[in-house]
Amino acid sequence: MGKTADLAMVQKTIIDTLHKEGIVDLHQAGKTESAIGKQLGVKKSTVGAIIRKWKTYKTTDNLPRSGAPRKISPRGVKMITRTVSKNPRTTRGDLVNDLQRAGTKVTKATISNTLRRQGLKSCSARRVPLLKPVHVQARLKFAREHLDDPEEDWENVIWSDETKIELFGKNSTCRVWRRKNAELHPKNTIPTVKHGGGNIMLWGCFSAKGPGRLIRVNERMNGAMYREILSENLLPSARALKMKRGWVFQHDNDPKHTARATKEWLRKKHFKVLEWPSQSPDLNPIENLWRELKIRVAQRQPQNITALEEICMEEWAKIPATVCENLVKTYRKRLTSVIANKGYITKY
Repeated sequence: MGKTADLAMVQKTIIDTLHKEGIVDLHQAGKTESAIGKQLGVKKSTVGAIIRKWKTYKTTDNLPRSGAPRKISPRGVKMITRTVSKNPRTTRGDLVNDLQRAGTKVTKATISNTLRRQGLKSCSARRVPLLKPVHVQARLKFAREHLDDPEEDWENVIWSDETKIELFGKNSTCRVWRRKNAELHPKNTIPTVKHGGGNIMLWGCFSAKGPGRLIRVNERMNGAMYREILSENLLPSARALKMKRGWVFQHDNDPKHTARATKEWLRKKHFKVLEWPSQSPDLNPIENLWRELKIRVAQRQPQNITALEEICMEEWAKIPATVCENLVKTYRKRLTSVIANKGYITKY
């Protein structure tokens, strides 16, 4: 029965469209409204309405209807749009008060709906590194200097960084299917403890060829420990990844990395180091690899620090080389984004 009704509705729509087009064609051929009505089996008044519509709007399609009038006038819309464009942290309550002083009484929901129609949506502000003017200029300089570097150059870079992974923390996120009011059922929750229940610090590196070594940093890292990590893991990673002659090492401007002793050690080892702009995690593709690792680890739900370390090592080794390759292959896009954003933080 349902299928028959649907078919009838589709047929009616097709017939209506054909009728309208036929009425216009016959009218242009010089036939009267009465003659058209008799020929097509349509009332004369309907024929006349369709012809008038076609003459006025040059279409026989259904036109958008006006609906209820907007509560906020076009002038009011411009005012609140301008306000939030100047100060994105303006609250809906502030805008309600602004409009009320102008003689328009609306709710917060109306404010939200109006701004949404203007392409503006209330979102949580992203936390990003604090950029001083010197950082912005350094980022722009780096992006412009390397914009035309060939893709092969980036493929010959070993990217490195440290990260912290918590046992029960913000890294442990997942979605569940549940019924209403079942949000606190043990199956639908993630256990948390104060301060994340402990964490581990990791140092890792990778290139376009795949992941390099990943090691746990057991103590608070200082310059000497960092140099020891590089001594034991950087060259073996380069060999395992089959880096080409003249490969380049990247690390950020953490004080341990830029200490005089570390710079001297790197110079004596004849390692080429990529000059790096401070406060630029979005320019380091290993940040995307850390995110990939944390998602994989969280899905396995380790229950203690020992298991957390083991799972980190296992999942790091499982990251496909294609993931690493794609992160490096699109590196030029990061540089163009920095330039387009005038040196400020990008989506990467």
